[in-house]
Amino acid sequence: MTTPTKMYLEIVKKIRAIIVADGLKAGDKIPSERELSDRLNVGRSSVREALRALELLGLIETRRGEGTFIKDFKEHHLVELLGTFILEQDKTKNDLLETKLEIEKSCIQLFMKKASVTDYENLREMLSAPTSRTELFKAIVTIVDNSLMLRIWTLVNSYARIITEDNMIESGVLEELLEAMREKQAEQVIKLYEKHFTEIVDKK
Repeated sequence: MTTPTKMYLEIVKKIRAIIVADGLKAGDKIPSERELSDRLNVGRSSVREALRALELLGLIETRRGEGTFIKDFKEHHLVELLGTFILEQDKTKNDLLETKLEIEKSCIQLFMKKASVTDYENLREMLSAPTSRTELFKAIVTIVDNSLMLRIWTLVNSYARIITEDNMIESGVLEELLEAMREKQAEQVIKLYEKHFTEIVDKK
């Protein structure tokens, strides 16, 4: 027998599947409550509850007289809300920062493995202005064009920014890091970044 909670989760998953199948993105209108009910073969009240939960989470918004639309993930505060619950213990915070460091080292290594001369030029151009750690790694993973790595790093970084500031990287440190990356000095690159990362974590 399907429990109410399981039914609710199944409907949310199926609505998500419809959004993907229809190729909808932030700003697009999703099917009406009646259409979702017909496509999912469930009652409209169940669909209404699932949509209400998604709206409370800030994932969709209903505009009177227009319909229901997908919101941009960056606009809502789900990560911050969840973070207040899961980042209470010091060990959890330390585990998060450790995971973030390992992912970012992997990002650097992936970039050195795949990047072309043009990619390095593009990276330098993107980082010509004062640069934060978030800007650095978003640029690195974007240029490498690994969408899964970008999604994983974005999520981990979003949680990490709840407990640490997104500090700027000193121009000298950044230049040294980029030069070592260009020269494929993997060990030196990792050592430089670990030193920078540790200094930032110590300030949290």
